[in-house]
Amino acid sequence: MPPFSRDEYQTRLQTVRTGMAKNNLDALVIGDPANMNWLTGFDAWSFYVPQIMLVQHDQEPIWMGRKMDAGAVALTTYLEAHCVMPYGEDYVQREGVHPSEVIAGFLRDLNLNGKRIGYESDTYFFSPRSLGCLQKGLNEAQWIDADLLVNWSRVIKSDAEIEVMRQASRLVEGAMAVAYENIAPGVRQCDLMSKIVAAQIQGNDQFGGDLTALSPLILAGKAATTAHPMWTDETFVDGQTVALELGGTRKRYNAGLARTVQLGAGPKKVFETADAVCEGLDAVLDVIKPGVLAGDVHRAWQTVLDKYGLVKDSRIGYSIGVGYSPDWGEHTVSLRADEKTVLEKNMVLHVMLGMWLDDWGMEISETVAVTDTAVECLTQFPRGVHVVDHLMG
Repeated sequence: MPPFSRDEYQTRLQTVRTGMAKNNLDALVIGDPANMNWLTGFDAWSFYVPQIMLVQHDQEPIWMGRKMDAGAVALTTYLEAHCVMPYGEDYVQREGVHPSEVIAGFLRDLNLNGKRIGYESDTYFFSPRSLGCLQKGLNEAQWIDADLLVNWSRVIKSDAEIEVMRQASRLVEGAMAVAYENIAPGVRQCDLMSKIVAAQIQGNDQFGGDLTALSPLILAGKAATTAHPMWTDETFVDGQTVALELGGTRKRYNAGLARTVQLGAGPKKVFETADAVCEGLDAVLDVIKPGVLAGDVHRAWQTVLDKYGLVKDSRIGYSIGVGYSPDWGEHTVSLRADEKTVLEKNMVLHVMLGMWLDDWGMEISETVAVTDTAVECLTQFPRGVHVVDHLMG
């Protein structure tokens, strides 16, 4: 069963069709699994082979993909059997043929050759070869770059979506609590991560979690001088500053949360920087409300950085929601200098504030929802640097 009501999906479909009409599109080919999920509830680990969701103006979306995965349509969506067009195993990862050749035939059978067809040009799971097969198979169609059309359609969440993201926030809070309870000098990073991932998925008494769209990250010692290192089997050591960037995922909706841990005594600079970053976060949260430009949010942060002589070149946040690996961002709203996007009620943002210095780094983040007049922190967890003052024997 899909996670939301049929009416909710129909509202989403109409939003996409409105966008299609503005671009004079007869059909839209969706390759992003997050957009398929948002539009219909479709949920399967099937995106490593070609699949698309086709949207037209006069009928329900049609899923086209591997026959082995077709059953997931009935399990996870409201779509009926006639909305499924599968291809056979003979086309899967076989030299000389490609599944998108079959999908092109499906599109021709729907009389789309000669029509204006939009497609997602910059999604991870719709390859140039797939697009080439479709364009060759429908060579009389006009292929229009409609990248991010669906992403922008889903940037303003429904109340039901925000409630699911509150649940995702409870999951990441639980995972962070487990991290705090188990991190210590002498513990291997991989052992800590095994407990974190278990907590992310096990969830709580009310609900469990899904695999997070972004891998959980441990930034320890020198590795914290970069933004996205993977964990290793090295042990944590006394004196290390460790940043943890974790997620919680409920019904494929993600909430991010980053915090910083100091193992034993640390440099005074760590705590001074953390205080400045927390001050910057407060300034950012004070500014966020409907009608504010994304660039103005960044300006509030930059004002604090300037006060303390700190530098952070990257953006400080982005829109977050339903997502699949490798990314939970929606590729729409970014909080950075001079960004002109106007914030609106029910946008959800991951506000990510990190400082990556010469030999250590730290992070603090919150997942927040824009309300009628201000902002709601969906994630709730102590923000100060967490000091672990005990050693393992």
